[in-house]
Amino acid sequence: MQAPALAAHRFGYSETSLRAMQADPRGWVQVQFAADRQDPTPFDASGLPGSASALALSAELLQALRQPGETGAAREARQRLRALNAAGLQRRWQHIITTEAPVAERWVQFWANHCCVAATKLAVAGLVWPHENEAIRPQALGRFQDLLRASTLHPAMLLYLDNAQSIGPQSRAGRRRERGLNENLARELLELHTLGANDQFQGGYTQTDVTETARLLTGWTVRLRGDGLAGFEPALHQPGPKTILGRRYPEGPQALDLLLADLARHPATARHLALKLARHFVTDDPPAALVEAVAARFLASDGDLRATAQALFSHEQSWRTEHRPKFKRPEELLLSAHRMLKLPISPQQLGATSQALLAMGQAPGRAPSPQGWPDRSEDWLSPDALLKRVQWAERFAQDHADAADARLLAPLSLGSDLGAATRLQVERAASPAQALALWLASPEFQRR
Repeated sequence: MQAPALAAHRFGYSETSLRAMQADPRGWVQVQFAADRQDPTPFDASGLPGSASALALSAELLQALRQPGETGAAREARQRLRALNAAGLQRRWQHIITTEAPVAERWVQFWANHCCVAATKLAVAGLVWPHENEAIRPQALGRFQDLLRASTLHPAMLLYLDNAQSIGPQSRAGRRRERGLNENLARELLELHTLGANDQFQGGYTQTDVTETARLLTGWTVRLRGDGLAGFEPALHQPGPKTILGRRYPEGPQALDLLLADLARHPATARHLALKLARHFVTDDPPAALVEAVAARFLASDGDLRATAQALFSHEQSWRTEHRPKFKRPEELLLSAHRMLKLPISPQQLGATSQALLAMGQAPGRAPSPQGWPDRSEDWLSPDALLKRVQWAERFAQDHADAADARLLAPLSLGSDLGAATRLQVERAASPAQALALWLASPEFQRR
């Protein structure tokens, strides 16, 4: 890909035309991360239910489900929870389709997937989008330590990774209950969110560090019967100091901020994050020089994510045309089609759109594990997955045949990167619907 197409399609969510970035594609990307920039299309969370409302609905549904049979109260609570999720998802998708800062929005989505929560249990059923809007989005261009804290202590994360139920064995509550320590959040905090598990980065943590981190995290829970927010409950906290990665942390809630600061400043964290960022935005196997430069900027700026983004997108290696293209995840594929065609996703279309993504292997808000959605092309390249994408392209084109003439749109959107074979196929299509289907199913559009 040439630089304008890289800016529009690999770093962003596709554009109808390359004209806006043709003269200065690097500047078009970099201005989205400028310190003095005011986003002309900020995300609007007004009117969206927050985590407290979602938790209240989940608790109401759980209570109703304890009654024999499917009661009317349970059906009503389930419908309201679905409506809450639908509102958050539709607002999110519509923002991605219309934002004037698509690369910055992809940056937000990277961090939401990095600190992943999934609606795979009832307690978290309505919390995926509040977590993104309350913990990730406000911090995505701030300091990593602040994003890490906001995500770790959000009710979604505490419930998803079971820390809300974790009790110190020697705490006041632990001496009276059968339940005990849960290490899920501690393990993912070290392995996924900060240090990484890759030996080449020498994070150097041990099982003892995981257990000690879990003990440090005890007491941080969710007040389900109160305001639905996270808080520290001393009765659940494991007493005594904890030693993690060779450093001693005091008893009490203040230890968490000390630990998060140390993890955020650890060289292994910088390299782990830099590799993931370069893999997501540039290529599956990014050059070492790029990873090292991004990691160095992350450390030198004390985890300033805006500065980290500027280092990534200003590096010469990010703009090399010979890098192997990325294969779009299903959600990226679908939203880039809507963005390119300037097609909104209405509340009435939400169900069918979600079903289309499910058929292609990516259920919205339901990542398969705390690792989030996989990011290497090979994870999405099975024969069955490719067939499902072609079927989606055909249905989408039939539904939106009048949205645009793909014979004009394809060269306008991709410029000189449109291959001769694809151009010829689209030009010779028997109908506008077939032309659009061929364009959406083409290698050029499926990749970024």
